[in-house]
Amino acid sequence: MKTPVLNEMYWLVKREFWEHRGGFLWTPVIVGGVFVLLNLMGIVTGEIIGAQHGIHFMFNNNSLLNHPLSAEDMSKAGMMMDLVMYSTSFIISIVLGFVVFFYCLGALYDDRRDRSLLFWKSLPLSDTATVLSKVVAGTVLAPFIAAVCGVVTGIVMLLLFALTLSFHGLNVWQLLAYAHPFQVIANLIGTIPLYALWALPTTGWLLLCSAWARSKPFLWAAVLPFAVGMMLGWFNLLGTRLVGNGWYWKDVVGRILPGVFPGSWLGTGNYQNVSTGAEHSLDVLNLGNAYSVMATPGFWIGAIAGLALLAGAIWLRRWRDDT
Repeated sequence: MKTPVLNEMYWLVKREFWEHRGGFLWTPVIVGGVFVLLNLMGIVTGEIIGAQHGIHFMFNNNSLLNHPLSAEDMSKAGMMMDLVMYSTSFIISIVLGFVVFFYCLGALYDDRRDRSLLFWKSLPLSDTATVLSKVVAGTVLAPFIAAVCGVVTGIVMLLLFALTLSFHGLNVWQLLAYAHPFQVIANLIGTIPLYALWALPTTGWLLLCSAWARSKPFLWAAVLPFAVGMMLGWFNLLGTRLVGNGWYWKDVVGRILPGVFPGSWLGTGNYQNVSTGAEHSLDVLNLGNAYSVMATPGFWIGAIAGLALLAGAIWLRRWRDDT
């Protein structure tokens, strides 16, 4: 049985989904569909060009298929299958980052611009619940839908590649058994709470700017931090060292702007290892390794700062109506 608070939050989040279904649902579905379509077009193009020029693809010497698979071979096969599913999820997650960024940026500003704020304030809904519902919609609901779409797209890609290779006499269907779709799903969905906490500085900052700006909230959210960074760099260049310029860009700008992109806590080094398919590179995506970032002080400092920014956004929504 739902408590009144949970029931209120449920309907508020559902309202956000109804109003932003295009970004939350159809965007990852369309991106996944376009990704599959482009790969299908590439496969068809390769088959046609190969037939026209007499090019035949030979796979008889594939080391994974010309002898019984060892434990190491099965591990490599599974890693390749999982990498396909992760790669589609990675592409969708990039698009998700932009969706959540602009959703938070306009969440409170649009209510004031179209005067729907007056209607919602006439209902027995607290400003705290309203703002938190937008945070939940952007950092829990949206990534959950994106993760499901990413995995489904990855499975479709695996089946498409297996079907294509089977036309060339290469039976790779048995390799699909070494994939770990449930583990991939668990890793992607299991990191959503981590994502919500990591993104707090960004969602807090964007919602604060959305509640504050009378016009052009993007300028407040994006241009202002860069302008401050340039001013700090100028002061440091003149010898007046106020704060470390590198610290500001990494720990301030790096947390309040790109934090809504899933996996941004991994760092560039881990992304390079995953993209090159290095051995055991996918281990960094496991839940245990992903949540290890919570042991760093910067993670919790950012979370506390994000909560403070959210409190400011709630306060501004309560008192600012632009009349």
